[in-house]
Amino acid sequence: MASTVTLAKPLALHWQQPGPRLFASIKGLLFLVCLLPLAQLLWHALLGHAVNPIEDLTRGLGTWTLRFLLITLCVSPLRALGAPGWLLRLRRMLGLYAFFYACLHLLTYLWLDQFFDWAAIVRDIVKRPFITVGMLAFLLLLPLAITSTDGWIRRLKRNWGKLHRLVYVIAPLGVLHYLWLVKRDLQSPLIYAAILAVLLLWRVWRYLRPTLAARVK
Repeated sequence: MASTVTLAKPLALHWQQPGPRLFASIKGLLFLVCLLPLAQLLWHALLGHAVNPIEDLTRGLGTWTLRFLLITLCVSPLRALGAPGWLLRLRRMLGLYAFFYACLHLLTYLWLDQFFDWAAIVRDIVKRPFITVGMLAFLLLLPLAITSTDGWIRRLKRNWGKLHRLVYVIAPLGVLHYLWLVKRDLQSPLIYAAILAVLLLWRVWRYLRPTLAARVK
């Protein structure tokens, strides 16, 4: 029993503070795992498992965009609950994967749905609110992806953090885009809305906690 405990301690420390090689392996594994949803969506679309492959592919890519946004927002609460510190170093990759899936989502709409008919696309954006909101969310996500490099972090300094708070606007727009898209079957978008509400309320509570604690004293 004592030897097991003795062995567990260095393993736990190794997990909390992985060396460069272990962290590179974790990062590489995460990179591949994040591609699995795309592989699954393409598999179903190309093999004809879906009734409407283009619609299912477009919607699936949009759903995974929203999921990656929510996963990215989960990193800080998980860290506060005791997750390893290196998890924060993976947040950038998760955010970029949200942008990656958003780009594919937009591309399938522009190419496979509208065949790059720009006049029809403009009419769609103006007349259909869920597309208007989706385009707005993508445009707001674009500067976050562009400024995700170390160089931009150094250039923007404190303004980098302020800019990347746009995610608190983008994620609700993504949920609204999904909600207006499905119209009838609201279960999935409402689940995502509930998860997002918890994540945002946690941040509000964390921001207000010092003030509330001072008032109680």
